[in-house]
Amino acid sequence: MTPRVVIIGCGFGGLFAARALRRAPVDITVVDRTNHHLFQPLLYQVATAGLAAPAIAEPIRRILARQRNVTVLYGEAQRVDVASRQVVLENGEALAYDRLILATGATDSYFGHDEWRAHAPGLKTLEDAFEIRKRVFLAFEHAEREVDPVKRAAWLTFVVIGAGATGVEMAGMLAEIARHTLRGEFRRFDPRNARVVLVEAMDRVLPPYTPDLSERARLQLERLGVTVWLGRKVTGINAQGVQLGGDRLEAKTVVWCAGVAASPLGATLGVPLARGGRIIVEPDLTVPGHPDVQVVGDLAFQPDHQPPVPGVAPAAKQMGRLAARNIVSALAGRPTRPFRYSDYGQLATIGRSKAVAMFGRIHVWGWLAWFAWLTAHIYFLIGFRNRLVVLIDWAWAYWTFERSARIVDLGARRRDD
Repeated sequence: MTPRVVIIGCGFGGLFAARALRRAPVDITVVDRTNHHLFQPLLYQVATAGLAAPAIAEPIRRILARQRNVTVLYGEAQRVDVASRQVVLENGEALAYDRLILATGATDSYFGHDEWRAHAPGLKTLEDAFEIRKRVFLAFEHAEREVDPVKRAAWLTFVVIGAGATGVEMAGMLAEIARHTLRGEFRRFDPRNARVVLVEAMDRVLPPYTPDLSERARLQLERLGVTVWLGRKVTGINAQGVQLGGDRLEAKTVVWCAGVAASPLGATLGVPLARGGRIIVEPDLTVPGHPDVQVVGDLAFQPDHQPPVPGVAPAAKQMGRLAARNIVSALAGRPTRPFRYSDYGQLATIGRSKAVAMFGRIHVWGWLAWFAWLTAHIYFLIGFRNRLVVLIDWAWAYWTFERSARIVDLGARRRDD
């Protein structure tokens, strides 16, 4: 009987695992709760109308259509029964496996305050991006109709919580929208007076980066007009704004980029979990006591890997490839290999011709870092069409400051204020 490999999740880890098994003598079933693979590093561009959704998403079936040993299922895994080697889906269907790869990634963590979610959406899915885009552009529309200057100021205040790469990129794009994209389009106020506030609990932006690049990023943000608040912890969020200890910031639009938690699927395995719900794995990415189950991407935690594996797309891709190779090796009776992350650098863009990049001991910023960031993201996009569309859209935006995806859901015209 041909060995059955089930892959749960078709993000970077799951997709690259499936591709790496294209010549293996196995039957693969890929399960995902969406019908598309999402290039998540550019999701904030959809949220800020820089790109349309199809430019960074590709149907999973189209990607894997020529891989004859793959079956794609649209569904959501509810639990894993390791004793019977089955994955139970949302409709009760059970998928039997001989080898299982869990690649379900991470979700937003509100640090025990899930009630904040309704007022401060995170950015993990296309639905999240659409919701944020709607809130951002409708805030300007509400400001045009508001006659009370205090209430108008609240509509024109945008708060981004969390100064990691996503938060920094989001804050920079919001500032560019206000300063450039919308300039001259409103009659009752000047969009350039909009306030973008980036809040970070730690003492610098981009904490994973070196202090010198963090400082460069902060300076570039402030030159764009972003107000950066460091060492400030959020203690409350509601429809009117954000509470930071004894200080209150009135704002109608809040974006959450502060924390992540592992997919809840890991808790169904009945094995010890690391902080944030991540699954503790062996060096070869298998689950202790369950060599037939491997975990890749943000869901995996390798306690012995130094330095710790970052939760970034290149790490998930490398894990996915190794998991596939180890399945082939195990089925052939050969020893598996441990995972070692190859760090090809970290990049974060802040705005037009503004970015920071770290390649080992080489640190660059400004235009050179921005060009490196642009080149890397174009290269790693899935599909030639997407690369071409993104390149054209970025070139147009660079010279005109215009954003091509500003249409929002008209059914959401009214919002409580």
